[in-house]
Amino acid sequence: MKLPKTTLVLILLALGLGGFVYFYEIRGETQREQVKTQQQQIFSFTEDDIQSLTIKKQDITLNLERNTEAENSQWLLTSPTSEPANDGIVAYLTDLLVQGQSDRTLSTPANQLNEFGLDEPLATINITLKNQENHQLILGKPDFNRSFLYAKTDSTTPENGNVNILLVSTDFENAVNRDISEWQQPEDTSEAEITPEDETIEDPSEAEITPEDETINN
Repeated sequence: MKLPKTTLVLILLALGLGGFVYFYEIRGETQREQVKTQQQQIFSFTEDDIQSLTIKKQDITLNLERNTEAENSQWLLTSPTSEPANDGIVAYLTDLLVQGQSDRTLSTPANQLNEFGLDEPLATINITLKNQENHQLILGKPDFNRSFLYAKTDSTTPENGNVNILLVSTDFENAVNRDISEWQQPEDTSEAEITPEDETIEDPSEAEITPEDETINN
């Protein structure tokens, strides 16, 4: 039996629509879930869990320690100088460590780390938690369009012997590329020093003359 031409066209359209629904809705949803899964937290600890940080760069190493005796858990800079740290600057870094996500993960042989700038990293951040757990984040170079930084954590190496390379926010570069003075607590300038130029000198000629100061001439 020969089908009418219009019926054949409708069947072909239905098959095409069914194929589109399958590839977009079913397979596409699977791929979207895989991407969503890859965009995962770098670490699972909280900001309050962090006890100390060590930021090792090629030119300097900084050590930061949480002062648990302080009322507001003030951070202390213990190396290369010993003094209160800039809590805002430290909080910027800890927020990234706690909330930062990896856009995706690349599996690469360990002998190719130099291609990602991880053989001579931008910085190595060692994190010690209050429960004495240790974690590490190594920051490499940016990707080709500077959208992400290549990075590596202390996570388990895949079974095939490769290394997992993460793509993390370039905000990490801003967080660690700071002069030592930025890590130090800023001086309190709320009480400005009064200089002689700021003082008002009273003009003796404008002083009020009281009866006691007058000389009565008889």
